[in-house]
Amino acid sequence: MRWFRRRRPEDELPDPRTAWPEQAVPDDPVAAAERFWRRWAEMLPEISAALGDREPQRVEGELAAAVAELHPDLHVSLERGQRAIYALVVSGQEDPALRPFTDAWKAAAPPEDAIWEYHDSVPPVPDPTGVTVNLGTRSVALADVRVAAQVDEAEGVVDVAVHHPLLGELDAAARSAMTFLPLDATLGERLAAERLRRVETAETEPAGAITLLELRDLVRGLDEERPETVGGAD
Repeated sequence: MRWFRRRRPEDELPDPRTAWPEQAVPDDPVAAAERFWRRWAEMLPEISAALGDREPQRVEGELAAAVAELHPDLHVSLERGQRAIYALVVSGQEDPALRPFTDAWKAAAPPEDAIWEYHDSVPPVPDPTGVTVNLGTRSVALADVRVAAQVDEAEGVVDVAVHHPLLGELDAAARSAMTFLPLDATLGERLAAERLRRVETAETEPAGAITLLELRDLVRGLDEERPETVGGAD
């Protein structure tokens, strides 16, 4: 899985002693989305060639720049698709201020086909227990993650504590990544934001902890029971 955030091409990097220039936010999300998809169509042959050569880094700068013109705070990734070969993901990380832009982007997207599918939030991984995350020199298998989950039925949310046997050996940044990444991989960005309330790190395995797939079943079941309580439609 590749995740790229907005960045400038290396030959355009400003002098480090100067302030990073602010990028304007478009006034019209619909018009900005239409501009993006026109640019996407122009870039698509180059993107397809780079992915075919397994060199997505060749196009990440240009793609990130195109998404930044839609809104400078959006994030973009190229992923393996679930229904198609590839997935293009443009995410506002569930920031309500960015939702008009991701909504307009998704509404203007071309029809999905056998090659491309499009997501306005990071989707769940089909089987998170088959994922291994590289953190520095360590490879961390999500199959070993265990989660203590406490359901607040009145609010329709879940408080969780995330444990992995290697958490105690990781630095603070890696521990934070290994706390939230398994949850997003299991539930998808949107469902995690809607249904998880408190998220903590547990360096020792809590009593009664469950697997990531059991957590998915629990949260999806809660979402089906109380679809009206939190969040909106995808």
